Amino acid sequence: MKIAIEAQRIFREKKHGMDIATIELIRALQRTDLTNEYFILVKPGKDNDVLSETSNFHIEEIPSASYPVWEQVLLPRRVKKINPDILHCTSDTAPLQPGVPLVLTLHDIIFMKQLALTKDGSMYQRMGNAYRKWLVPKIIDKGEQIITVSNFEKEVITDYFPQVKNKLTTVYNSYSDQFRVVEDIEKLAYYKKKYNLPDYYLLFLGNTAPKKNIRNVLKALKLLNEFEQTKIPLVVPDLNVKYLKEILEEIDAVELLENIYLTGYVPNDELVYLYNLATLFVYPSLYESFGIPILESMACGTPVITSNKAAMPEVAGEAAELTDPENPEDIAFSIRKLICNEDIYEAYREAGLLRARSFSWSKSAQEVLSLYEQAYQGLKVINQ
Repeated sequence: MKIAIEAQRIFREKKHGMDIATIELIRALQRTDLTNEYFILVKPGKDNDVLSETSNFHIEEIPSASYPVWEQVLLPRRVKKINPDILHCTSDTAPLQPGVPLVLTLHDIIFMKQLALTKDGSMYQRMGNAYRKWLVPKIIDKGEQIITVSNFEKEVITDYFPQVKNKLTTVYNSYSDQFRVVEDIEKLAYYKKKYNLPDYYLLFLGNTAPKKNIRNVLKALKLLNEFEQTKIPLVVPDLNVKYLKEILEEIDAVELLENIYLTGYVPNDELVYLYNLATLFVYPSLYESFGIPILESMACGTPVITSNKAAMPEVAGEAAELTDPENPEDIAFSIRKLICNEDIYEAYREAGLLRARSFSWSKSAQEVLSLYEQAYQGLKVINQ
């Protein structure tokens, strides 16, 4: 087979969940499949050493343009030139006219349920949601195979698009091998100094996306600081200080600012040290179709507090403390429960390390390759 994989944003410097998942899947396919020929279709960017060509994996840079123009005009042109047997679009959307059989990864359809065209979220996020809400219903029937990342999200998609039930498959995400328990004291000390980290802290990977639930995390922190004799530091990578101050003013908790550490964007290969140095990882999102950071933290030996909603219980199993993300009191109680009870803390630490080992990008790649083969065999039957 000749397989084209859309990986538009993997060369950008500041990567997020879908970008990381795409990179790791492609790397796993490189290790797994030495037979088929692959063309990785990307937008140029500064971080272009995250993926290397091999004998059967070729990187094709397509000139930069706005997301819709790149996807609807430039991508189909390049696909037509390559003439692959399969096009895999990896990040929820695809060309209206792909020109070849389509495999689509639909991470979630939160944009169908909650368009987020309100004041919450950035303009970029709101416009992206509007584009997805318009496009996905038009392309979903064109997919020969549809991939999603959890059984929870599979049910959500089936409720909205029942016609795709028989071609919708769950393929779990995983985490990079670089996330592990770090025992190198010098490296830990180096990154602690680099990011000006306190001796102990709660780690929260939040941004301006409303689903990340930073308001309720800060409300929980306010409750904890009112209850405890000492304030609990919070470390938040990649969050704008202006946005943070607005929320703190809104919840009447400006005093928290002196104990919140904003590191700026942390590359994935350095994030491992922040997990290792953290006391707890707090991830009470309002909605996640998977939640890769849950596994990253577990693999680093840092206990996890996450939501009892959406796909997070499916990913965490019994290896994390589950909390109600809409209840700041519940979040605060969960944090205090782990901090104040060493036995519970250690039990979650050990359970997390074990849970993380049950996920693998190699396994995910094998499952995706099987879906490529099914799509290709379906095409051959049609052409006979």
